[in-house]
Formats: sequence, structure tokens, C-alpha cells
Amino acid sequence: MSLTKRDIAVKMAKQLDMTQQEAIEAIQFTLDMIKEELLNDGNVELRNFGVFEIAVRKTRIGRNPMAPQNIVQIPARKVIKFKMGKDFKDNLKM
Repeated sequence: MSLTKRDIAVKMAKQLDMTQQEAIEAIQFTLDMIKEELLNDGNVELRNFGVFEIAVRKTRIGRNPMAPQNIVQIPARKVIKFKMGKDFKDNLKM
């Protein structure tokens, strides 16, 4: 099962006594701010949840499993890394 933006908005609207449209706008605003900060090579720290940051994957060599003799150069690229916060990590332990 996966949680969607709509699921969050419905629950948020009920719990915070707001319309679903207001909840969707608040969620979208938050996501847009996170995206903007990451696109500007910044970090996003959400206390007790975790940190989103940009990392650079180095150039590497890859092979097609169906034709391993074909070597392909995979270029460097930026990826988003997530590091869990302490509370999150503690709650995840079995």
C-alpha cells in the first residue's frame, strides 16, 4: 500500500478542520519549497524526520546483462539522498 498526496490531504483536512483544497495547497506549497531548495543545491532538514540532500554519483562503467561484452559509460549525475533522523530511526528498529 502506498500513501498518496490526496490521502494526506484528506486526513490533514479532517484533523486540522480545513477544506481538502486548503490541505492540498498547503502540501503542494511545502513540496514546492523542498524541491526549490534541492534544485538550488541546498539541504532540507526536517527535525525528527530526516535530511534531504543532493549527492553526486560518479561516472562509472556499466554492462548490459544480456550482452556483457558491451561496456557503457554511465555519466555522473545528481541524486537526492535521504538520511533518517534519530527519532525516525529509533521507531523503525525491530
